[in-house]
Amino acid sequence: MNTYVDIHVIQNLPPSCVNRDDSGSPKSAVYGGVRRLRVSSQSWKRATRLYFNDHLNRKELGIRTKRVVEVLATEIVAQAPDLAESATALAENMFKAAKIKLSVPRGKKEAPQEPGYLLFLSRSQVSRLAELAVVSVRSGEDLDARAAKKILKEEHAIDVSLFGRMVADDTDLNVDAACQVAHAISTHAAENEYDFFTAVDDAKQESRDEEDAGAGMMGTVEFSSATVYRYATVNIDMLRENLGDDEVALRALEAFLNGFSLSMPTGKQNTFANRTLPDTVVVCVREDQPVSLVGAFENPVAADAARGYVARSVEALAAYATTVEKNYGTRPLRSLAVSLEDSAAVDSLGERVSFNDLAAQVRQIVAPRISGQEQA
Repeated sequence: MNTYVDIHVIQNLPPSCVNRDDSGSPKSAVYGGVRRLRVSSQSWKRATRLYFNDHLNRKELGIRTKRVVEVLATEIVAQAPDLAESATALAENMFKAAKIKLSVPRGKKEAPQEPGYLLFLSRSQVSRLAELAVVSVRSGEDLDARAAKKILKEEHAIDVSLFGRMVADDTDLNVDAACQVAHAISTHAAENEYDFFTAVDDAKQESRDEEDAGAGMMGTVEFSSATVYRYATVNIDMLRENLGDDEVALRALEAFLNGFSLSMPTGKQNTFANRTLPDTVVVCVREDQPVSLVGAFENPVAADAARGYVARSVEALAAYATTVEKNYGTRPLRSLAVSLEDSAAVDSLGERVSFNDLAAQVRQIVAPRISGQEQA
């Protein structure tokens, strides 16, 4: 009995640059033959993880870093202060025992060794690895490599379970992501614009003797604005397998629904103050397969000065969802909708609920299925 939870979001982004490329320009993509604003999946996953930090117990979350030796050494010292001098060496030996290759960072000969990539570890795994290292020292026995690897395969954090982990040195330590996040794209054609700015030198301006008492610096910031379609899907069965507990999996699902909906990438946030809430959120619980509705916007939504892009985007989403269900018979088990729009289009997308009730209601739908019981 497979269970998938699809999240569809229509959201208006005002002038902003929430996710930029290597040249500082807002990311974009060509879809349906026209240029669209794009926000990468990595950017919104990061924003969701930051939301988790404020709303979940840190012990349930992971840490993604190259500085895993420092992190583990700090935990070893916390558990056994008398091992402070040998903590770094113990941490390095622990990861090497787990077959994770380490090397001295370039240009930092005195620094602890690091893997050649970011390693995503659950904080509970860090704690247990530290405990294993301390026990090994106290007993005088060699580090147990099998025990170290076993720890890295158990008690995965919520964010590790959702977004997965790749370990280049040992694929046996990989964690398959229970969640997939699409790149957000605008529902219509979108072009980048430029903001020319100047910054005044206060001290110069106060001096009457300065001939160039105007701008101390000047430049341009590239930005765009658009209504975007965002999509993510959660494989509930895989999430439960990764976490090993029904209740934790349900809590993780609720946290993701809230975090994905309410979070915002932080690029140029101080410059544009672009924190908006979604105009429409639709959650579909399915048992067949995940279904993105991005095809609703392959033909870009046309501009409408009277009604804007949001209302037309919601209408296009609803029409496409109906067409997909009619032709493929892929009707969700249940669909719930939160929307600022008061229209028949929203009503066709799902049962209307308030956002405060959304995650709890999805939990009620999924809970009987995650425990192996058929829905009534």
